[in-house]
Amino acid sequence: MTEPTKRTRRLVGIDIGTLTCRLLIADLAPGHPFKELRSERRILRLGEGVDQTKRLSPAAMDRVIHCLQEWRSVIESHQVEATAVVATSAVRDASNRAEFLARVKAECGLEVELISGEEEARRTLLGIRSGLPVGVTDILALDIGGGSTEFILDRPGHKPIVQSFDIGVVRLCERILQHDPPTGEVVRRAREWVARETKAAMANMDDYQQATFVGTAGTITALAAMAQKLSTYEPARIHNYVLELETIQELEQTLLSRTKSERVGLPGLEKNREEVIAAGAIIIRTIMETLGPTECLVSDLGLREGVLIDLARWLWKAQ
Repeated sequence: MTEPTKRTRRLVGIDIGTLTCRLLIADLAPGHPFKELRSERRILRLGEGVDQTKRLSPAAMDRVIHCLQEWRSVIESHQVEATAVVATSAVRDASNRAEFLARVKAECGLEVELISGEEEARRTLLGIRSGLPVGVTDILALDIGGGSTEFILDRPGHKPIVQSFDIGVVRLCERILQHDPPTGEVVRRAREWVARETKAAMANMDDYQQATFVGTAGTITALAAMAQKLSTYEPARIHNYVLELETIQELEQTLLSRTKSERVGLPGLEKNREEVIAAGAIIIRTIMETLGPTECLVSDLGLREGVLIDLARWLWKAQ
């Protein structure tokens, strides 16, 4: 009996992050790049206040649920076969996560999978790997989120090594960067914290110096857009852009010299990222200075795409 042909699947992936929610509807065919039909992201700050209270606030939950209700209508109009929704750091950390997941199911008709940091890294890696330039093999991937940061060392023939620490752009803003703009002393404390956590995370990760340093998620793609002074977000110009450490240092200084309101309208900086982008710049600059790479290959593909790829593989295997 011949094996059935693995057919094209129209699927939805949603990533409910600490800062941003992302939607992707695409057609996936085996051995081919996925065909994007609808892509959207919204900065909703689900994790606002979670670092202090360990709870998702009613207002933050309402923002995300309203967005998911809108997206549910979009999904229904595309006649998709299957949907995968994941939640990450903010929901993992919240004591009232069960309430939020139940509300999403009841009010949006969506089942949310709460994934661990390791599972988040595995699916992020699937997304990154799907779009690397030819010839890039060993990678050290960096994923800066709202509540946490992950390192993924992936070399063909070896099991990926994942390390994570609980510093993300929202957590860093709420815990340390409370002045506007941040004072020199505050920035110094932030750098020391990130450097200390980076060294601890990488202590048992050998040979990362030989790997290509790849960055994904909103901080890094926003800095790539700012480096190119893009008036609108252009994925084709972001993806596989090489972001130099020197450029990151210059952008960080530009951001730290301005208040949140003065950052509004900076070329390439998307709306509602004005507060957290300075924290993101501090994190990536400190990590690169601590670990040694002088450039970062930017990936516009990450967890959202990995969620879709993982779902498609599961469906193909099950058919």
